[in-house]
Amino acid sequence: MLSHLWRRRDGTTALEFAFAAPVVTLFVAGIVEVGMMLFALTLMEASVRESSRFGITGAGGAAGISREQAIRDIVDRVTLGLIDMNGNGQFDPGESFTDVNGNGQWDADLGAAGIGGPGDVVVYTLVYDWPLLTGMLNPILGPSGTVRLRASVAVRNEPYATP
Repeated sequence: MLSHLWRRRDGTTALEFAFAAPVVTLFVAGIVEVGMMLFALTLMEASVRESSRFGITGAGGAAGISREQAIRDIVDRVTLGLIDMNGNGQFDPGESFTDVNGNGQWDADLGAAGIGGPGDVVVYTLVYDWPLLTGMLNPILGPSGTVRLRASVAVRNEPYATP
């Protein structure tokens, strides 16, 4: 009876699928996850480029809108709403920061925030913690469930006349 069952080939396809399905599912989820991150990063780089192109001219925003808000609007438009921006222009508890002087805390005086004046060199940086869509790749891509995406460009403002 046992030798008869051993020679049977019924169900081998189902058994092979049971072995292959988790690997294929993880592979497809990885492709989708990495594809979304690359798409978001590409949008971030495009938004930094477009906002810096606007910022170097010294042009003001539309009626009643500051230059900084106009730049934020460009970032929001180009990133298709995928990147959530705080937009309050200050450090809030829980937000990430770069500890330049190594004292372990956020310092407001390590550079002038803003969009600079005529002839100033300005670094436009966009940093976003991208939430992973599935938890399947957390051990590989980011144990915290997020991956930090960064896009930046350095430009020199044109020598425009200040109002």
